[in-house]
Amino acid sequence: MALAPVTLDDKYALETGRVFLTGTQALVRLPMMQRRRDEAAGLNTACYISGYRGSPLGLVDQQLWQARSFLEKHHIKFQPGVNEDLAATAILGTQQLDMSPGARYDGVFSMWYAKGPGVDRSGDILRHGNLFGTSPTGGVLLLAGDDHTCKSSTTAHQTEYAFMDAMIPVLNPAGVQEFLDLGVYGWAMSRYSGCWTAFKLIAETVDSSASVYVDPHRIDIELPDDFEMPEDGLSIRYPDTPLEMEERLHRYKINAALAFARANKLDKAAIDGPNRRFGIVTCGKSYLDVRQALEELGINEDYARAIGLSIYKVGMTWPLEREGIRQFCEGLEEVLVVEEKRAVIENQLKEQLYNWTADRRPRVIGKFDEGGRWILPSTGELTPSQIARVIAERLGKFHTSSSIDDRVKFLDAREQSLQGNSQGFVRTPYFCSGCPHNSSTKVPEGSRALSGIGCHFMAQWMERNTATFTHMGAEGVPWLGIAPFTDEEHVFANIGDGTYYHSGLMAIRQAIAAKVDMTYKILFNDAVAMTGGQPHDGPLTVPRISQQMMAEGASRVVVVTDEPDKYPSDVGFARGTKIFHRDDLMKVQKELRDEKGVSVLIYDQTCAAEKRRRRRRGTFSDPLKRVMINELVCEGCGDCSVKSNCLSVVPKETEFGRKRTIDQSSCNKDYSCTNGFCPSFVTVHGTDLKKPRTVSREVKVPDIFEALPEPSIPETASPYGMLVTGIGGTGVVTIGAIIAMAAHIEGKGCSVLDMVGLAQKGGAVVTHIRLADKPEDLHAVRIASGGADMILGCDVVTAASVDVLSKVAPGATEALINTHETITGDFTRDPDLEFPGEELHQGIARIVGIDRVDFLEGTKLATALLGNSIASNMFMLGCAWQKGLVPVTQEALFKAIELNGVAIDANKQAFTWGRRAAHDPDLVRKMASVDKEAEDPTPTAKAETLVELVERRVRFLTEYQGKALARRYKDFVVKVQTSEAHRVPGTEALSMAVARYYFKLLAYKDEYEVARLHTETDFLNEVAGAFEDGYKLKFHLAPPLLSRRDPDTGEARKMEFGEWILPLFRVIARFKFLRGTPLDIFGYSAERKRERQLISEYESTIERLLRDLTSKNHEAAVAIGTLPEQIRGYGHIKDRSIDAAKQRERQLLAEFDNPSASTKEAAE
Repeated sequence: MALAPVTLDDKYALETGRVFLTGTQALVRLPMMQRRRDEAAGLNTACYISGYRGSPLGLVDQQLWQARSFLEKHHIKFQPGVNEDLAATAILGTQQLDMSPGARYDGVFSMWYAKGPGVDRSGDILRHGNLFGTSPTGGVLLLAGDDHTCKSSTTAHQTEYAFMDAMIPVLNPAGVQEFLDLGVYGWAMSRYSGCWTAFKLIAETVDSSASVYVDPHRIDIELPDDFEMPEDGLSIRYPDTPLEMEERLHRYKINAALAFARANKLDKAAIDGPNRRFGIVTCGKSYLDVRQALEELGINEDYARAIGLSIYKVGMTWPLEREGIRQFCEGLEEVLVVEEKRAVIENQLKEQLYNWTADRRPRVIGKFDEGGRWILPSTGELTPSQIARVIAERLGKFHTSSSIDDRVKFLDAREQSLQGNSQGFVRTPYFCSGCPHNSSTKVPEGSRALSGIGCHFMAQWMERNTATFTHMGAEGVPWLGIAPFTDEEHVFANIGDGTYYHSGLMAIRQAIAAKVDMTYKILFNDAVAMTGGQPHDGPLTVPRISQQMMAEGASRVVVVTDEPDKYPSDVGFARGTKIFHRDDLMKVQKELRDEKGVSVLIYDQTCAAEKRRRRRRGTFSDPLKRVMINELVCEGCGDCSVKSNCLSVVPKETEFGRKRTIDQSSCNKDYSCTNGFCPSFVTVHGTDLKKPRTVSREVKVPDIFEALPEPSIPETASPYGMLVTGIGGTGVVTIGAIIAMAAHIEGKGCSVLDMVGLAQKGGAVVTHIRLADKPEDLHAVRIASGGADMILGCDVVTAASVDVLSKVAPGATEALINTHETITGDFTRDPDLEFPGEELHQGIARIVGIDRVDFLEGTKLATALLGNSIASNMFMLGCAWQKGLVPVTQEALFKAIELNGVAIDANKQAFTWGRRAAHDPDLVRKMASVDKEAEDPTPTAKAETLVELVERRVRFLTEYQGKALARRYKDFVVKVQTSEAHRVPGTEALSMAVARYYFKLLAYKDEYEVARLHTETDFLNEVAGAFEDGYKLKFHLAPPLLSRRDPDTGEARKMEFGEWILPLFRVIARFKFLRGTPLDIFGYSAERKRERQLISEYESTIERLLRDLTSKNHEAAVAIGTLPEQIRGYGHIKDRSIDAAKQRERQLLAEFDNPSASTKEAAE
């Protein structure tokens, strides 16, 4: 197949034909098309773009910056707004160019962008601007990003009513092609009518991609011939009184917009036929949902016409053009209005039909049916399946069909079957690994914080005593209404640096004026992180903030940072500003909460995701320092996760229980995990990780892989649906873009919809990909229920969700699932969080069919073969392609990878290794040194007999102390086994528990043992095998005899020791024979005494259990025997766990002594 010559510049440079564009890129291209149209019309115009980012328009400014050279070529000036209303005010100025005597252009057409709350805050200027009007060679297009489901906002929002209140016409495009087409109409209508024109956008359209036609002249603008333009026109002028503006708007401008919409058929019938009985009126995203609903009901266009079903697609939702809708409604018996959120079209339609006679007026059904049932709610979003049921019910009055009934039954049955798959293990958005907010959002015990807009909003679900929020720019101000009426003396308020520059300074000024006692924490992370890491919209530095705050009247300003030494002495801080290391955050906050007035803490640490981006570009230091955890020293207490809140600290299941390890691929080198009170942390300095043998030049791939068989490529004569699931921030969105671009290169029609929300912060991502021979064959963007031909599960949690599995067609859908168990944010607070891998696998297999789903340890293989888990998604794509599940050629996919321009060779290599894994998985596992059962973390442990388990621990205790301790252990376990077999025959549960946890208590990790585990095990060899030569090690310890106490908490502080400590470790380890003797200098500490006491107490407790053991209290006995599992950590961490375990022991002993009472209580 000859591939189309596609380049990255096509999206903006190609003037005719088809181009593959994201929704955001289409919005960037749109003003270029308008400039070309003006040039062809002999107009010398320019364009001005301004606004403020916010989902779903969070990446508009990034794309505009990247297209800078194209913007300049087309006389387009992009100036980000400090906030939305100031940006809109500048837009007003563009329409007044003819009042400037030095104007160099015939006019300026403008584009403004904001998310829904930005529209709300700009109501004043939008009203003024629309009253003033537009230039006849200018025009204003207002991009309004709505978040109907509150996926990445603090409130669900719908902007139509705000625009209606300002009498601004609203266009509602249904997809990427209409971004271009309706956008051209929008400027033309604005010029003609003198109105500013709103352009409604939502995530489902902005976050989609498609192959679209881009000829700027494909739209022919028709000027109305049925509207009488006033002699002085409708354009902006000055002087102009407010009442004159109002009359012009009400009498003429709105009617001019209606006439323009009528002349250009912005509203039109999408499906119509001769036997018209039932009509559907819809718009925008709801139109796509209706088309998908019809697909789910098995109704194509021909079938719809045959049964009398017509669809009217409204392009301008307010004001509703009367003539077109009147003609559509004539002859219909019923009209169903499908629109998301509050009714806009429905109310206008009912008003227009009100005066029709009863025999001509169709019944109008919308949010409620004739019986008052809320059938299309205005809350949340409308789903295609929900709409399909309503259509089927309403259509049943005019047409009966067993096939439609069967489809509804299928939807109901699928929904019912998926209820059993509903599980509470979900992927909640979370701070990135190494995020500054992991530390900055902590508050001292006894204090609380108020949240606001930005990534730090997520602190509310992280047990940080952070609650409530308000709109952007008002952070902390609710306290002003609380403080006079409460005995609470102080609160902290979090505010991001982007918000501070946007409007947050005014909130702090208000708090100072109110003379309240509070502390603002300005979280300076050097980027607008929530929307993609954009720079601030003007000059902003930490010293400048300190000066502003002192000038405003702050009582005190301090700076807390991870790098206190980075500031030169003459950097320009306000007088009296003190700088602290982030380790002192709690101490500083305790001081500030005692301050009178408004104090300010500026927390300065660069965004972790931005660090990673800059390091890839070579513009940010990348220290040769990595963290390793000695798993034998690790106790699995989870204090490192508590201290760091970091998702790169992950569980590692071992024979001796769950430990911790560092995911080196996702680690952003924040190093706060080393503050966990544990001696297992070792940092490696001076070199980096070794590359896997398989990516080094000297290793050659066996000949067996040189000629992989070519798979059979699926047909796309009918649309082919692919679902890709993954985790935000891992590159999963790139997979959909690569597949769609490959299809575009092959000349196919393609569409992509990325369902992301807050997914860029570790949340769930679901990408809908639809491919067909021609673009015209694709109507809906989302895949219908039962409409997925394949599922590529790059994340098993998301793949097992109800939303994804509802797309499975029994006996048709095939699935390939990555079995890697990626933790969720809950693990940082629950060290025992169980990943329900087997349950997820079974749920997927039950719905897809065990013979149609493959599970593969993709992340483990990709990381072992290619050195980074980021290769996992492309590895899985290669595997899916080799299995014949991807309907594009490898040649096209590789071309798309090249066009993507990121890690080209690495992505091709990952894809190829995925192909090899599909062809010969056992050989690939062998080359990667990964067992087939690798994703079962402890297969040996699970299969071990009691004898095997005991013998393994006998060997360990012999090395730990000597044969005497090993004999003591074995004798005690045998005693328990004998008694259990006599009193409760047929079970070894108590014996197994004692074998595991008596050992754990005996092998307590004192100084001798930590020294031994660091020097006499395989740990140092593991480090040598992982890192290039030349490294230096540093150990992070808190030796009881040397460490200093934190004056604030009284807890021991960790210290850093170089490699010189290794010989000392070896010496200490040799003296282990002194353990527990009078010569044991370490044994006199309270911690060691308590550890020895635990052993004797455990022995006594088990002896007591054995005396009274019965089948009725056996379960309680096992639970008591297992309690040492909860005793973890070192020092104060261990003390807390012992106290908790002892409290639980008392409860369990009561249950053991009175099993009938506990059984009765459980039954109740």
